[in-house]
Amino acid sequence: MGKDAFEIVALIARPAAGKSEVIDYLKKVDPAERLRRFHVGPFEELDDFPFIWRWFQEDDILTGMGRERNWTDEKYYFKRPDDWNVLIEMLSVSWEEKLAADPAFPDRTTTILEFARGGKKAFRDAFSHLSENVLRRTSVLYIDVSYEESCRKNRRRARPGLEGSILFHSLPDEKMEFYYKENDWAEMAPDPQGWFEARGVRVPYVVMPNEPEVTDDPAKLGPALEKAFGSLWKLRSGGAG
Repeated sequence: MGKDAFEIVALIARPAAGKSEVIDYLKKVDPAERLRRFHVGPFEELDDFPFIWRWFQEDDILTGMGRERNWTDEKYYFKRPDDWNVLIEMLSVSWEEKLAADPAFPDRTTTILEFARGGKKAFRDAFSHLSENVLRRTSVLYIDVSYEESCRKNRRRARPGLEGSILFHSLPDEKMEFYYKENDWAEMAPDPQGWFEARGVRVPYVVMPNEPEVTDDPAKLGPALEKAFGSLWKLRSGGAG
C-alpha cells in the first residue's frame, strides 16, 4: 500500500449525515479499486459510538446495583460536557496502541476515525484532544448536511431493538436539539477544502455535500467519494495548504 493510501481519515459530520453509509460502501468496493479510486487501503474503523453505548450499559448496571451512575443521568445525558473529549482521547489511545503493537500498521492499513459532534467549539475541541502523532497522519472528510436534514435522517434510521447498532442507532429529537443544533465546523473550516490547525499541526480537509442526499444511492455515492477523496489526497500528498 505504501504511499498510495491515507493513513488516517477522520470521517466526521452531524449525526446520521451519512458516515456509516460511506463506510458500508467502502467495505463493498473491491480492494484494488478502492485503493485506486479513493486512496483507502485495507481499513479499520475506530468509532466512538461503541464507547458511548458501553457507558450507557455500565451506568444501567450501576443503577441496578443501587450505585451512582458514572457517565450519564437517568435520561442518558452526559453528566460532564467534557466527557465528549474523553471519547476522542480514547480513539487516539486506541490508534496509538495499534501502532505500538505493530509499527508497520499505518503502512498497511487505513484507519477511519468516525465521530459526530455539535456545539459552539465541539469539533475544535475534539481535534485538540487527538495526539499530535495522530493529527500528523490525519486527513478529514466532512459530510455536510443541515441540522434539519440531520434530524430527518436520524428519525429515518431508527430501528426499535437496534439502539446499539452502528447503522441504526438514533437520538430523540430533544437530544438532537440539545447536543447538535449548533455546529462549529463552518467557523473552523470555512472553505470547501483546505487546512485547519490543531495542536500546532496543519490538517487537510474536504467537505462532501450530502444534501440532496447521495449516500443513499451507490451510483451517486461512488463518484461523489471519488471526487472528495481525490481532492483530499491532493492536499495530503502536496504537503502544504
